[in-house]
Amino acid sequence: MIEVVSITGEALRGNALGDPVERRVPVITPPGYDPNGGRTYPVVYFLAGFSGGGVYTLGESLWSENVPQRVERLMLAGEIAPMIFVIPDCITRFGGSQYINSAATGRYEDHLLNDVVPFIDAAYRTRADREHRAVMGKSSGGYGATVLAMRHPDVFAHAADHSGDKYFDFCYRADIPHVVAALGNHGNSPAAFLRDFPHPPEQRGRGWFTIVNMLAMASCYSPNANSEIGFDLPFALDTGEMIDAVWQRWLEHDPVTLADRHAEALSSLRTYWIDCGRWDEHHLQLGARIYCRRLRELEVPHTYEEFEGGHRNTAHRYDNSLRAFSAAWR
Repeated sequence: MIEVVSITGEALRGNALGDPVERRVPVITPPGYDPNGGRTYPVVYFLAGFSGGGVYTLGESLWSENVPQRVERLMLAGEIAPMIFVIPDCITRFGGSQYINSAATGRYEDHLLNDVVPFIDAAYRTRADREHRAVMGKSSGGYGATVLAMRHPDVFAHAADHSGDKYFDFCYRADIPHVVAALGNHGNSPAAFLRDFPHPPEQRGRGWFTIVNMLAMASCYSPNANSEIGFDLPFALDTGEMIDAVWQRWLEHDPVTLADRHAEALSSLRTYWIDCGRWDEHHLQLGARIYCRRLRELEVPHTYEEFEGGHRNTAHRYDNSLRAFSAAWR
């Protein structure tokens, strides 16, 4: 059964973008779930990709399953253990928070840990301990799953990272020339772009999404309250040349950089599933290979798989990580 609950994001109060504090969060309960019964269940927190999450994952498709339909089918078929499946809403005005705290967007990491998890444990029959709590996601959500797992091993003992952002030198830098070119339609000014944001669909123009994605990432990785737009970009607006001091701030958030610092926490995970499409359009398969090589050097247990595919239409891969969680719980 799916129900949508409203969770007050105390950690989000006063966020710089004025985004809502009340968040609508879909919760899937297993077959036979009895809110007054004695049985308790493990919990999976699913972090959606950029511009997704919360009720936006409930959209149905003529030819494919949405995430809740997939989870319900797997539970009904007995392919995965009965579980409570939660889909937090961490969307920002710019499209996404990367599930971390930033002065330019809001305290979304704190929101998940201090608002969402306690609410779910209080409202549902959960097994409220790290051993029965998992975090998983795709793309930006995969990034969030990895970062939350390495920073908060006391909360999560299981993690799955599907095509998560890694090795920023590949996955973001390639977009910089395109962003500079697209910003030419806005006087090379992110501030001018944001004054009109978001445009009606027919007025968005070429490169619109590329600009939005870059600005969203900058708002997460390099906030600056003294900047006109609340954050710094890591490149010159006229030439695209890198600004090293800002770029280093971005790299401090790269899982490849973070792995050394959090090796002990990562080693404590009972399940750590990572995968990526061999033809990922954002070169994330290369980032995954680099990251997993670092994990092997650090002797961090994990499973890594590459599959035939790119960055899109990969929801079938969730079956694998959910089965891995289930194997640990059974």
